[in-house]
Amino acid sequence: MTEPLSIRTTEQLRDLAAQGQTGEGCNCHLIQYQGWDSITEMRWPAAQMQQIADLREPGVDEPTFEEFHPDRTRYESPDAPIALAYFPVNRSTIWRCGKCGIQVMRYTEFGGYYVDQRVRVLDATLVVDAPAPTV
Repeated sequence: MTEPLSIRTTEQLRDLAAQGQTGEGCNCHLIQYQGWDSITEMRWPAAQMQQIADLREPGVDEPTFEEFHPDRTRYESPDAPIALAYFPVNRSTIWRCGKCGIQVMRYTEFGGYYVDQRVRVLDATLVVDAPAPTV
């Protein structure tokens, strides 16, 4: 097993995203997770998944919760942009299915009384170069 890549630029993210496959017809069923959907550990196909990249910036314990939606999309929108410096992409890792090659971003949402795993298909056409949020 190789060490996950550390993705720091939009170009790196776009290049990695372009390597993903469609995932159609695979028993991982990850193709259905287009807009930061919850996934239980029971549904997560752990046996066929490999972490291939980390989008979290080293040394940053609390990245921004600011989202990037210039076209009035929402967090759960399947067509929302994927912007490296913005939530929840900035808290994600990338996983690839060993059977079909689909790639998904995954992060853990910590609520007041719950922990929720969220995943979203990594679609190269939605990766955008957005300016970092200002404090």
